Amino acid sequence: MARAYRRDLRERVIGTALGGTSVRQAAAHYGTGVSTTILWVRRARSGEVTARRQGQPKGSKLDAHAAFLLELIDARSHISLHEMQARLRQERGVSAGIGTLWRFSTRGRSRSKNRPRMRARQEWPASTKAATRTRRSRE
Repeated sequence: MARAYRRDLRERVIGTALGGTSVRQAAAHYGTGVSTTILWVRRARSGEVTARRQGQPKGSKLDAHAAFLLELIDARSHISLHEMQARLRQERGVSAGIGTLWRFSTRGRSRSKNRPRMRARQEWPASTKAATRTRRSRE
């Protein structure tokens, strides 16, 4: 789904489904997906009618523990992600994946650009004329 359905459509679909029509018939009548309509009706029965925010939540679950993690890194600069994960679980009771810890540890750091590689020194003559002379002299 590229964007949320309009609120009035959502309310009409929910009203029709709660009014006695089956959820599948309401979905077919208004041209919405069956699973979407089922979800809307389920949420409406629990009291939630408005659309939820789309997309991923902002921030990380590690933001609340940033000071603790930065202390770990400052205390031992070469701490591994597995060690950070274990300490976070033991001392804070927070379960975080290695990828989450990786993103947290690299976020905010300036990443310097790698310098371009230097060309290897050439052991052969640069010009083709000299190269053919060298090959002929070896023969």
